[in-house]
Amino acid sequence: MRPLDRAGEFCTRFGLRVPILLAPMSGVPSVDLSTAVANAGGAGACGVLMMSPDEIAAWVDHFRRGSAGPFQLNAWIPDPPPERDAAGEARVRTFLETWGPSIAPDAGNRRPPDFETQVDAMIAATPPIVSSVMGVYPDPLVRRLRAARVAWFANVTTVDEARRAEAAGADVIVAQGAEAGGHRGAFDPIMAEQRLVGLVALVPAVVDAVRVPVVAAGGIADGRGAAAALALGASAVQIGTGFLRCPEARIPAEWADALGTAAAEQTIVSRVFSGRPGRSLATAYVLAATADTAPGPAPYPVQRGLTAAMRAEAQRAGDLDRMQAWAGQSARLAKAEPAAEIVARIWSDAREILG
Repeated sequence: MRPLDRAGEFCTRFGLRVPILLAPMSGVPSVDLSTAVANAGGAGACGVLMMSPDEIAAWVDHFRRGSAGPFQLNAWIPDPPPERDAAGEARVRTFLETWGPSIAPDAGNRRPPDFETQVDAMIAATPPIVSSVMGVYPDPLVRRLRAARVAWFANVTTVDEARRAEAAGADVIVAQGAEAGGHRGAFDPIMAEQRLVGLVALVPAVVDAVRVPVVAAGGIADGRGAAAALALGASAVQIGTGFLRCPEARIPAEWADALGTAAAEQTIVSRVFSGRPGRSLATAYVLAATADTAPGPAPYPVQRGLTAAMRAEAQRAGDLDRMQAWAGQSARLAKAEPAAEIVARIWSDAREILG
């Protein structure tokens, strides 16, 4: 099937005018960015990882008051309880206190909101799409989604993960290349740093391995990237970093400005913010925390709790060197323009290339 025809079928099935999805980013919960992308013909998104059921409901209500377009709610598959190492955590606290305020001894005890209550809130909101990351949804939840007529998009980083997600009942596979900013969506956190498969290799391999539609994510920020992904067999693209400089995203100006000048090699995958591997700008803190002399990060979500005070202070102070500044490898392509203009240009350019 021709790429544009395949994309057209995907758009018809999921209520889109253009095959562009905003990536769900839990650290960028701005509803206005989602409504802008959806009103431009794409799909909005919200990462609910750190949101309570009431916050999820409020986000959805806000979105629906601003747009009649589609959107996805994204949740992490919970990890088993982390193995704690009091001495190791003490070393991390000591290191972090050279970068920010003192850290309470129990800071590492913080946990995300209860997954089951988040699931209940997502289903109650009846979004068109619920997406997963870090694993697959259990069968009882998949049955609940089907009963509610909610599509399940499963984020994967390898062919094996794609096959497992399809077998579990996923309606769509989101193939996340290693170029992507933010957390790696690998099912196994150890493998997330060892299996860094780029999008050009990943998309056609996943397309050949599954029968459901595939969405390409990672390193796409202009029409050339979108056209390439569709030519490789994807039915749509998912973009995160490419929208972060939009005024609707409302991220700190220091972060947004740095994205506009960051080369691909100025990003790095590390576990130093949350304990889970993620791609960010190679800031002073990240470089120091990944040095051989630094203590190894605590597991997720302990490390997230330990770094919370530093991250909050950095954001208040506008200090990029200590910010959790997620960034994909194509960050420099991101434009400081309204999201609707970016959606329109990416799709116009992609159609011209493919046409």
